[in-house]
Amino acid sequence: MTQNESGTVPAGELNGKVAVVTGGSRGLGREMIRAFAARGADVVIASRKIENCRELADEVSNEFGVSALPVRCNVSVWEECDDLVDAAYGHFDRVDILVNNAGLSPLYPDLESVSPELFDKVIGVNLRGPFRLMASIGSRMATGEGGSIINIGSVEAIRPRGLALPYAAAKAGLHVLSEGFAQSLGPKVRVNTIQAGAFLTDISENWPAGLREELVAATALARCAEANEIVGAAIFFATSASSFATGAVLRYDGGFR
Repeated sequence: MTQNESGTVPAGELNGKVAVVTGGSRGLGREMIRAFAARGADVVIASRKIENCRELADEVSNEFGVSALPVRCNVSVWEECDDLVDAAYGHFDRVDILVNNAGLSPLYPDLESVSPELFDKVIGVNLRGPFRLMASIGSRMATGEGGSIINIGSVEAIRPRGLALPYAAAKAGLHVLSEGFAQSLGPKVRVNTIQAGAFLTDISENWPAGLREELVAATALARCAEANEIVGAAIFFATSASSFATGAVLRYDGGFR
């Protein structure tokens, strides 16, 4: 990715680029898919529910005139990550942007109730999958024309709470991977993290009673974010507007304390 002297996103910069977004069929992933497509990028929509991927693929293809590839992928499964990479490169022959957005944080009544299965599942989705995709896609980017990798982190990585400790540990590990891959894949590939706070996606509909109020009270902006508010940060890191940023962690949490 080239140097940007103006600090703005040049018009049409994403035209013809290819963006892969995991967890791409809903929530933050859906908003990023739509944002990339609206700016001319072809997209790979990956999630566990292929029908949702297909519906969004049809939507963005019809609305924005881009090519959209739906792929079923459970990123906690190593082989399915490899299948996703093969599908993306087989269809488009390139990937310019990878967004590791798929996340999982199951509820549990108390810490003692956390089972090994739950713990491993959370680590698999939030940490192992991003590692494999960064290693595979990032290596191809580094030997090709370069690219940008964006990891969607969480404020839980620095403000962990008892109701999400496996998730918090995984997201903290994702910070380490971002820094390590930034060093390993540079100078042609940039790797950055958006450390997200409380966003009102469909997942928030299942928050425990009182959690939303607790999060609002702990946030300087005194609110949770709407899902489409992720777009500005994603476009920043996906384009030359952030040409000198790699290994960076952007706190995008409304001032969570």
